[in-house]
Amino acid sequence: MPSPPQARTILVVDDEEPVRALLRDCFELEGYQVDEAADARSAMARMEGEPLQLVTLDLNLGGDDGLELARQIRARCNVPIVMITGKGDTIDRVVGLELGADDYIAKPFHVREVLARVRAVLRRYESTGGAEGSIALRDAGEVWVLDGWTLDVGRRELRSGSGEVRDLTTAEFDMLLMFVRRPSRVLSRDNIMDMLKGHEWSPLDRSIDSLVARLRRKIEEIPDAPKLIKTVRGVGYVFAGEVRKG
Repeated sequence: MPSPPQARTILVVDDEEPVRALLRDCFELEGYQVDEAADARSAMARMEGEPLQLVTLDLNLGGDDGLELARQIRARCNVPIVMITGKGDTIDRVVGLELGADDYIAKPFHVREVLARVRAVLRRYESTGGAEGSIALRDAGEVWVLDGWTLDVGRRELRSGSGEVRDLTTAEFDMLLMFVRRPSRVLSRDNIMDMLKGHEWSPLDRSIDSLVARLRRKIEEIPDAPKLIKTVRGVGYVFAGEVRKG
């Protein structure tokens, strides 16, 4: 008789115990296992344990910087991050998403909204073959070659033909990977928002165009006359470069 599937584990990072308790009860009632951390040190220590399927993260962690913690988590692994925070500044929200957060929920929140957002993020990761665990999410064998560039998914590196590493932010890397997995396919901004973040981006939809512009500056020979990521007027973007598995 097959054993039942192991419950997915969520790490709740928040310096307010009542908030952690509310989220713990919310997730456990839905069948998730829940770990808690009140600061950056305990959160990173927990990352060394059993794989996680998702992290909820407060940006305001007392003496710790939640954005810096998000950066450290993303550098270590590709676990989904949902920011749940009282910081409502648009700049913090944009920076958080560009660091690789998958969604952003402002306090005060409704637990049903949190559950819906978490389910959406997990479905997106599962649909792309991701959600078996934070440390093991990356496919070490996936390498793409595109017009002189080599994109190594396992190492999360982009290298030129001469072997030079081109620094990309998490958001830039994820966007480039999204494009090379779908060469010659026209993607609307809505398609891109859904594949990159899995939630409504209407207040920030211009950030997709800004992200494309930044990525072009790093991979296009002439960013103002792109040959790889082309604009399809009135629709979105298409990756027009030659792509093959490495």
